[in-house]
Amino acid sequence: MTKIDDLMYYPILIVVLAVAGIYFSFRTKFVQLRLFPESVRAVMEKPGEKGKVSSFQALMVSTASRVGTGNIVGVSTAIVLGGPGAAFWMWILAIVGSATAFIESTLAQIYKRKDEKTGGCYGGPAYYIETALKSKFLAGLFVVCLILTYGFGFNLLCSYNLQSAFSTYGFYNPSVTPKIIGAVIALAVFISIIGGGKRMIHVTEVIVPFMGIAYVLVSLIVLVLNIGMLPEVFRMIFTDAFSARSFAGGIAGSCLVYGIKRGLYSNEAGVGSAPNAAASAEVSHPVKQGLVQFLSVYIDTILICSATAFMILISGVGMKPELAGAPMVQESLRSVFGSFGPLFITIAMIMFAFTTLIGNLYYCETGLSYLNGNKKPSDGFMKLFYAVAALIVFIGAIMSMEAAWAFADITMGLMALINIPCCVIMGGVAIKALKDYEDQKKAGKEPEFHAKSVGLNPEDLDYWE
Repeated sequence: MTKIDDLMYYPILIVVLAVAGIYFSFRTKFVQLRLFPESVRAVMEKPGEKGKVSSFQALMVSTASRVGTGNIVGVSTAIVLGGPGAAFWMWILAIVGSATAFIESTLAQIYKRKDEKTGGCYGGPAYYIETALKSKFLAGLFVVCLILTYGFGFNLLCSYNLQSAFSTYGFYNPSVTPKIIGAVIALAVFISIIGGGKRMIHVTEVIVPFMGIAYVLVSLIVLVLNIGMLPEVFRMIFTDAFSARSFAGGIAGSCLVYGIKRGLYSNEAGVGSAPNAAASAEVSHPVKQGLVQFLSVYIDTILICSATAFMILISGVGMKPELAGAPMVQESLRSVFGSFGPLFITIAMIMFAFTTLIGNLYYCETGLSYLNGNKKPSDGFMKLFYAVAALIVFIGAIMSMEAAWAFADITMGLMALINIPCCVIMGGVAIKALKDYEDQKKAGKEPEFHAKSVGLNPEDLDYWE
């Protein structure tokens, strides 16, 4: 699996991610920078009808999946094993990749479907692939990869990462503790998801903002207390990012590849996950949710991943391979806060892991509905699926780190390799929608979407007919 993982990311996925991100950045005239203030305004809009999913709620569901143990463990692993320059390549991936995030989420809004039972809406890559590219096979293949990634790969890894946060404590027994932690988190997840998608949305919209703000505040305290080290930290990051080691000699383990792999795992820009949440938002124009969703990439990488990177580098704690992951961040905080540092990271890991697991299974629900002819499977089947999902969480806690990371990397890479080329083919529709949105804003109107304005036949769309 490690050999497949290495080949998939270098050179295949690095080229695909870079080319798509740069292409969409220029085609949209760098929408991710140009319309940043507008994206902040759009996220605060309330849905037209009470009880509908708001832009903010959809953002929190996608952020719940993005913001997770990868922000702590993934960043730590990248910096310890790849070098400080990995942080720089994460930033680059976030800025360039956010243009891809805008395109995929806008497409998800344009091609979303009505939910006749709830009056809401749903969608994602499977629906825009099926509708625009007329390929049910490719759409189905994407959904299978999505379920493998979020129901298995990411949840295995998330569970492993959570139990690893307890390895610094005296009571930790490698043969017993992971099983206990795995059983507890599996039970907690099962109880939460048994209430279905709506409960998942309400859980994540409360926990995600709280945990994100608390984590950034602690990192700011670390920065302020060690402010004199900040210039040296930036020097380390930029020097390592452009060193010969980043581009040659053992490149599969370089800061460039680690930054790309762990950055993609963390922010998921172009993977095709966030569009499933984006499609559920009630907005007057698809571009509004496209703008909102690229904010999630910034929150994840520029804010929270950077917080982890700075905490590790500014603490002065020696980077040892055996500490890669949560233990490295815990030791960094111990140097500033004493015993409270590792405890805070453990609490953050529990909250990050829980919301990630919930967000991941929300995506699986939408995928299973698609495979079942756009109908939610029976209650009996869903309960069985939830039981299997809980079992996967337990298994993840007791598996090896290498296997967990490789499986997650491979399944995520397969999703991106299907979704990104499809977005390139269909991207013109999203770019026309962006122009339509900006033209209406310039005319002093509150943008409303009409299929004909972007050259689409209204009869080909379900929600916007």
